[in-house]
Amino acid sequence: MKRSGMILEGGGTRGVFTAGVLDYFMEQGLYLPYVIGVSAGACNAVDYVSHQPGRMKTCTIDFLEAGSYVGLKYLVKNHSLFNMDLIFDVFPNKIIPFDYDTYFSSGQTCILTATNCLTGKAAYLMEKGGDRVKLMNACRASSSLPIVSPMVEVDGVPMLDGGVADSIPIRKALYDGIKKNLVILTRQEGYRKLPARKSYQIAKIMYQKYPNLVRAIKNRAYYYNRTMELLEDLEQRGRVFVIRPQVPVVKNTEDDVKVLTAFYNHGYEYAKDIFPQAISYLKWKPEKGADENVR
Repeated sequence: MKRSGMILEGGGTRGVFTAGVLDYFMEQGLYLPYVIGVSAGACNAVDYVSHQPGRMKTCTIDFLEAGSYVGLKYLVKNHSLFNMDLIFDVFPNKIIPFDYDTYFSSGQTCILTATNCLTGKAAYLMEKGGDRVKLMNACRASSSLPIVSPMVEVDGVPMLDGGVADSIPIRKALYDGIKKNLVILTRQEGYRKLPARKSYQIAKIMYQKYPNLVRAIKNRAYYYNRTMELLEDLEQRGRVFVIRPQVPVVKNTEDDVKVLTAFYNHGYEYAKDIFPQAISYLKWKPEKGADENVR
């Protein structure tokens, strides 16, 4: 178990599928020692390491019944499609408390993937020093979609959504020596990304001072599809265990509570179905308890 990990794809509100999977895993005491998340996957990652099943569902679904956190009104008011102050400040520090103490003492390695706007390359952010503000800032950076969100500075470096540079960081996990990887995707089997021609044209205008970022946006589909080919090859050879939706996926800005709840429930129930195969792949022994499995 020492070299086992979890790789969490992003996808906006599609991340509720991942939340459902992780909630079931947490209920079973399955805490892997290494987790790396991107965008919405980064949000799921920190809730997993803080050992808070149900928190992502509360933030993403339950709160919608009281008021939306996504929409054009936020784009006009705050230059972001999502209410980022609500998600990364008000939620964790006031309304839906984030367990910082458990997170920083968990013993798990948690990496949040963002895109360095200066280089156009992935930045793998870790906050182990107990700085609460810096942790949530890293989450915000990882989740800030280009064009519809402002850049976020991390240690003085402007950053955006990690999915631009590395949507599914399987190569990073393998480089870090993680031999057994559970990969949770938010797209169905066989999905391939089409070139984002409109986004690229807008990016060329918006990010004239960041040519490497523009290049990364242009090439995103190419590198995403190459990663999917690698994942499928590793999956066929039994080198990774991939968990993906088995039903049509929701929009990345879905705000219908019933639709999101159904997608979350699908993740939870599917995790229950494949749990025996997952633990067999990991060679996880539940009788040792959760603490043993993060060392």
